[in-house]
Amino acid sequence: MKKNLDQKVAIVTGGARGLGKGIANSLLLNGAKVVIFDSNKENGIQTESELNKKYKDCVFFFEGDVSLKKDNEKAVELAVNTYGKLDIVCANAGIFPLTWIKDISEKEWDQVMNVNLKGPFLLLQSSLNHFMKNKYGKVIFTSSITGTAVSASGHAHYAATKSGLMGLVKTAAVELSQHNINVNAIIPGNIMSEGMKFERGDEYIKSQSKSIPMGRLAETEEIGKVVSFLASDDSSYITGQGIIIDGGQTAPENQDEVFQPKN
Repeated sequence: MKKNLDQKVAIVTGGARGLGKGIANSLLLNGAKVVIFDSNKENGIQTESELNKKYKDCVFFFEGDVSLKKDNEKAVELAVNTYGKLDIVCANAGIFPLTWIKDISEKEWDQVMNVNLKGPFLLLQSSLNHFMKNKYGKVIFTSSITGTAVSASGHAHYAATKSGLMGLVKTAAVELSQHNINVNAIIPGNIMSEGMKFERGDEYIKSQSKSIPMGRLAETEEIGKVVSFLASDDSSYITGQGIIIDGGQTAPENQDEVFQPKN
């Protein structure tokens, strides 16, 4: 049975764990080959091995820094040299330190900007020559409801980057549609990832679940399915958009409207 991403080649930044791993898994499940671009060598090698056993040598890990132009160019070159082409880029890598505005150092601000906003720009830019030559490309950025719909204390720099990504999405869509390049974003809410479990903890997860009409956080694979749709030709007439995937978290007028599902 033909899958909707058969013979497609993708790069996923931040693909060594968490949401990025879930995205990579979904793309592979739908027939794509994937280059995982991540700075964490240990996690990257482990994920490459795990997914290659599952999907018969369709994954390649590249260790690099998404905030460096040369590493983005190397990732694109690697994808093309290894698999013969590049069809899809998923700029997913991101960091989210929790720091109040008065305490954010210039160094920390720049680091968040470099990874979360500059990184996606560089991946897009590095892919353009190949996409424009082939008159085809799918670009998917990972934004967030934080910064685009809501926010919270301690997230000023993170929220700024995720809001900024939507401006980049819309401008790129306008510029690149003539080349048959689609540019979109996913806008997830809270996700049950390794980072969420380790950096936020059980109490945070429990409190956030209470604010979500569906009563739980998203699984990474659920987000990955939306990315796979945007990466496929089923989304050929969608560009410049952000798809909210938050279990209804941003829907209620106030939290009194949130009723928890009954067991």
